[in-house]
Amino acid sequence: MVVWMVTIAEKLKQQAGQLGFVLSGVAPAAEPGRLEAFHAWLDAGYAGQMKYLHEHRQAYSHPRNVLDGCRSIFMLAMPYGPAESTRRGASSHIEEGDGGDSRRGASSHIEEGTAKVARYAQGSADYHDVIHGRLKRLRLWLLDQSPGAVVRGVVDTAPLLERELAEAAGLGWIGKNTLLLNRRWGSYFFLAALLTDLELPADVADDKNFCGTCTACLDACPTAAFPSPFVLDARRCISYLTIEHREAIEPELQSQLAGWVFGCDVCQQVCPWNRRVPPGSEPEFTPRDDLVQLDILAVLDLSDEGFRQRFRRTPLWRAKRRGLLRNAILIAGTRRMPQARAALVRLCDDEEELLRDAAKWAVGQYEVA
Repeated sequence: MVVWMVTIAEKLKQQAGQLGFVLSGVAPAAEPGRLEAFHAWLDAGYAGQMKYLHEHRQAYSHPRNVLDGCRSIFMLAMPYGPAESTRRGASSHIEEGDGGDSRRGASSHIEEGTAKVARYAQGSADYHDVIHGRLKRLRLWLLDQSPGAVVRGVVDTAPLLERELAEAAGLGWIGKNTLLLNRRWGSYFFLAALLTDLELPADVADDKNFCGTCTACLDACPTAAFPSPFVLDARRCISYLTIEHREAIEPELQSQLAGWVFGCDVCQQVCPWNRRVPPGSEPEFTPRDDLVQLDILAVLDLSDEGFRQRFRRTPLWRAKRRGLLRNAILIAGTRRMPQARAALVRLCDDEEELLRDAAKWAVGQYEVA
């Protein structure tokens, strides 16, 4: 039986590779190693408005809360590839056991009148849809090999500490920016999991952290969102503010979005481990020209229907019109874009109170000396 499980695990990894998952490994179904740190993080208030984390905090204590009878978690990573600015901006000094010391920052050049979108969201499809399709095929393959097994695939939608489980499965280590890092693939990849009641042989986690003395990610964060290494205060994180935060952004942070209208890649762009990451090969994740640099005026002019037509089935859908326009308004106001003033004045009468307030703030910036 043990030999059969080893064979199944190896074949499962081969199947995963054929489906575009460049990293895979098995973690035992057990209490996550950083569970106490996760609870401390929640108690410190660092989750901001992500109330679902508090509501399901006990469910994160064990994978069986996601799949009853779970014995193994097959963790997977699918790359989406870095932006060119990452390769230009990160330090080339990468040594075994030391991520280097890159404080120069990644290239942040953007054309006038445009805003930046996180690399993971620049493709033509929502990564959830792409990966779910691959997981379904992998699940069916495993069920064909072991009829009667219980298998469930998840991507971002279940109370699992994916990074901790991926680390336990040998896919990499959690860096100082709290992202999972791999020496070949950096951090530009999506994580997914296949939970099963089969007891697959667990892979050995590498207990070494390869960040070394590097603090590039901590130093480069535009909003100082890292109170300490390995700890992220989401309330100050641009990615959180532009996507998960649903209300008005705190006054002190409104002008600090650094041109990011959806998400943020700064802590990835400056990471030395991302400098030599291979380009992504999935067509759905190939950057769309109109999303690499998003036209701010076009965003400010979006109606509900216009937003729906343009961003349905893309990651930007999560922000909704009110979130995306709020972010664009704040960027336009911070830059005092002359060509955007008329649109901002018009938005002062928008039906959304959030957008009216943001637009009034933005219009006021034109009068600041």
